[in-house]
Amino acid sequence: MQALTRQLGDVIPLPVSVRPDPAANFRISSDLSVSAAPEAADIAEQLAELLRRTTGRSVSIKSGGSFRILLEGYDKNGKPPEAYGLDITPESVTLRAPSDQGLFAALQTLRQLLPEGPEDEIILPGGRIEDEPRFAYRGTMLDVARHFFGSADIKSYIDAIAQFKINHLHLHLTDDQGWRLEIPGWPLLTEIGAGPGTGVDGAGPGFLTAAEYADLVAYAAARYVTIVPEIDMPGHVNAVQVAYPELTADGQPVGPRTDAEVGYSSLVAGKEETYAFVEDVIREVAALTPGPYLHIGGDEAFSTPPEDYRTFLRRVLPLAGKYGKRAIGWHEIAAVELPPTAIPQYWRIEPADDGVARAALAGHQVIMSPADRSYLDMKYDKDTPLGLDWAGVVGVERSYDWDPADRLPGVGEESLLGVEAPLWSETLRSLADVQFLAFPRLAAIAEIGWTPRADRDWRSFRRRIGAFGPRWTAQGINYHRSPEIDWS
Repeated sequence: MQALTRQLGDVIPLPVSVRPDPAANFRISSDLSVSAAPEAADIAEQLAELLRRTTGRSVSIKSGGSFRILLEGYDKNGKPPEAYGLDITPESVTLRAPSDQGLFAALQTLRQLLPEGPEDEIILPGGRIEDEPRFAYRGTMLDVARHFFGSADIKSYIDAIAQFKINHLHLHLTDDQGWRLEIPGWPLLTEIGAGPGTGVDGAGPGFLTAAEYADLVAYAAARYVTIVPEIDMPGHVNAVQVAYPELTADGQPVGPRTDAEVGYSSLVAGKEETYAFVEDVIREVAALTPGPYLHIGGDEAFSTPPEDYRTFLRRVLPLAGKYGKRAIGWHEIAAVELPPTAIPQYWRIEPADDGVARAALAGHQVIMSPADRSYLDMKYDKDTPLGLDWAGVVGVERSYDWDPADRLPGVGEESLLGVEAPLWSETLRSLADVQFLAFPRLAAIAEIGWTPRADRDWRSFRRRIGAFGPRWTAQGINYHRSPEIDWS
């Protein structure tokens, strides 16, 4: 095969600064070695394994290697932990960062400059990249309640998203159709709420044990992805009330639901049993989750009277802080005065929201997830076989051509924690379905979350994502061959 030289800036997300030097290309030789300080040993081994896979050659870890990893000599002043530098010269390839997070980000950039599999000769483009993220929070959500996806599938998804420097995976663990996480002391939540026949159309049974969840959290953390668990309440709780009828308004049993309707179920704000249950769940989920966030849902509580909704939130939102977490909730939670660290997540399609604007004015950070731009479960076009269209069809360009700081009046750049692309699973039945709806659109959201807004350009992204197609094919990822992209 011919030697392959990619352009230095042919990566996603587009880096902050790219200074190519064609005279400084690095030709990979047979003597491949990686050198790193002891505190960067994990990243060194990941780099060595990447080089073994992409070159088909042996790679040693020793001092004076041609691939160097540095946690020193980097100006940390004012830099976020994911900042990094990448230098490619004829003699060496150097990854520089203030932390392991930054080195991992540099590694993802380098991975995209390498081929996905062995080639006879590989040339890396010379020059320097200096890079750091626009937003601290760059996420995607996977709904495992409407259809359950097990640990192996979720881990595969984590591997796919980490390549684009997505650093949060929000797991929607509970809903009307199923409860997907083991909670000690409440065994019927999973015995009944995750049993056969649960999920939309009864097609998605299963749950994560506490041990499986802890393993998943650790797997994600090793890839610098933070798991954000969601326990949706006070609405979306039919599965809870099927398992424990004492949590209904009249204490009478309710039937399971496998349709995709929303807004008909509610925990009871006036019963102390409600808050005993909620605190047990929040305490257990917080203990299993080392990350800083716990999502309490709060959306589409149409059958909860407004005053009851406010009463419920005033009791429940502080519980996240009690157990060491920052509460995130869908933006409906902005109907009440929020605890100081609470984060509303905007998901609707309306051009303004007074509650979120008030929260931002009060100093709250906001996560932006407008459905008509970032929802990965929307159809690409009217003929897409999977997905929904209540927020319209969302092609790749529509996913890319917007900015979170312009989305809502009163919610500017300074108020944004970041951006997230949710993927609801009513129409999904397999990991291949997840991949089809996520890619390439999630790469567009990743670039919005990382790259300075002034540097983003649809024509550039369209070219770069087109070149990514063979890489997804080699990885076995079932991406959508959108006609908006030139995949040739």
